[in-house]
Amino acid sequence: MLRIFKVIAASIVMLASSISVAAEAEYVSIDMEIDINKSAEEVWAAVGDYCDIAEWGGLDCEITSGEGGMGTVRVLLGGRIVEILVAQTELSYGYTQPVQDGQFYNLYHGFMEAKPVSSSSSKMLYTLVYDVSNLENQAAKDADVARRRGMFEGMLANMKEIAESQ
Repeated sequence: MLRIFKVIAASIVMLASSISVAAEAEYVSIDMEIDINKSAEEVWAAVGDYCDIAEWGGLDCEITSGEGGMGTVRVLLGGRIVEILVAQTELSYGYTQPVQDGQFYNLYHGFMEAKPVSSSSSKMLYTLVYDVSNLENQAAKDADVARRRGMFEGMLANMKEIAESQ
């Protein structure tokens, strides 16, 4: 009987050690900015509407819920991306992407702010925060951060061009 118990106990230990444990979250923050030769108020008026991402980001955007304030939901790329407005000031907003069934939840958040520098100049700040623990190694994590940084720095350049042309 003791022998059977030892075999069962050993089997349980081996089984338990072979079960993969969810990776600990590993959050990254991508901080970006660009100088713009317009006041923060002028910049925000030109590019700060929640669906202005269609113009400066080249992404189809539709408001599916709300009126542009807290809790407003926008969908991008025909519904492939859903974003909820979770923070808002006169010259900024923040958003998050909700959990999607069957997908890793990376707690993705974005924050955009027109920050005054002088009465005629500003900086547009854009920050992304998300979990990269689902990526297989550091090279994949670095590549993902570089890809997103490149994409959003291009969007910041578009914002600058739009704001300065008005």
